[in-house]
Parts: sequence; C-alpha cells; structure tokens
Amino acid sequence: MVPERCQGPRAILALAILLGCGVVLCLGQNDTEPIVLEGKCLVVCDSNPSSDGAVTSSLGISVRSAGAKVAFSAVRGTNHEPSEMSNTSMTIYFDQVLVNIGNHFDLKASVFQAPRRGIYSFSFHVVKVYNRQTIQVNLMQNDYPVISAFAGDQDVTREAASNGVLLMVEREDRVYLKLERGTLMGGWKYSTFSGFLVFPL
Repeated sequence: MVPERCQGPRAILALAILLGCGVVLCLGQNDTEPIVLEGKCLVVCDSNPSSDGAVTSSLGISVRSAGAKVAFSAVRGTNHEPSEMSNTSMTIYFDQVLVNIGNHFDLKASVFQAPRRGIYSFSFHVVKVYNRQTIQVNLMQNDYPVISAFAGDQDVTREAASNGVLLMVEREDRVYLKLERGTLMGGWKYSTFSGFLVFPL
C-alpha cells in the first residue's frame, strides 16, 4: 500500500522499491517519521529529506537500510598488566571482542567510533585485583569525561568499578574508558566494555 502523500511518480517509484525490498511497513504518521518493522530497506516519501543514513532521490524518496545495526562488547581475558598501560593516555585496553556488529570498535585502540548520530547505550565493568588502591574509571567521549565509577574497598581481593549511561553521540565521536585514578596492578581480567545504538537521529 502506498500512502496518500506519495502521488504520481513518487507512488510508482515507492511501490517498485517496496516490492523489490520486501518491506512490510515503511511509513509512520507523517512525512519524516519512518517505522521499520520487517524487511531489508525503508522507503519514505519525505518532503524534507535528510542525508543522514539515507539515499534520497530527486523525487524526495529516501531509502534507508533496516539492517544497519551497531553493537559491541569487549572483554579483558588476560590477568597481567600489559606495558601499554604505562602510556600517558591511561586508556583501559581490552584484548577480546565478543560482539562487534558493524566493526566500529577498534580492539587495538580499545575505542568505539560512532558510525552515525544517535542515542547510544554504554556500560562498563572494570575489575581490580589484589590492589588496595582506590581506582576511578571514566567513560570518555571525545576526550571529555561523561561518567565515572569508583572501586576502593581495601578488604576484598576483587572489586569492580561499574556504570552505564545513555548518550547522544554524533557521527565519528570516539568513546572509550580511561583510568583517571589509581592503578590496575595485577591486571583487570573479566573486565568488560559494551555499547549499542538504541536509535538513530
């Protein structure tokens, strides 16, 4: 079914793309509010089309991918302090990727770079082992701290600094973890860093 707003050539082109892509439902309640339920692509008759994540024809019909999902989860699998933690940036490094849909998490740098503007969810769980110092871990967005977590109980052998947040992230923003205070002597095995795109903007 082609909405009433798509008239003439737009209706024909929209219908052709819909049939070719196998889309079940592709239009919301107004010209610029697409809804994706199933299928491989999204067709929107848009009187004010945006180029963010879409290919727009001269007729004002936007085609967007419904499979453009973004998610990552990294873990520290070794329990020793690597030499790279002596760098001046104090970035917390991970050595295994469990999930990296879209390949936007750089394992070597341990940095996530957003592929598009949107609302993202991030969480982390940094374990300190046999360390009587208090640690402070910051979630960084473009070198600015957004949230922090602390672990400082001196009577336990393992403790974790954990936190999570929803963030508005711009395309190519960088998000990573930084050790702001203390050390991770003894390693940080089982520590995790995860994130995913909640919805694009």
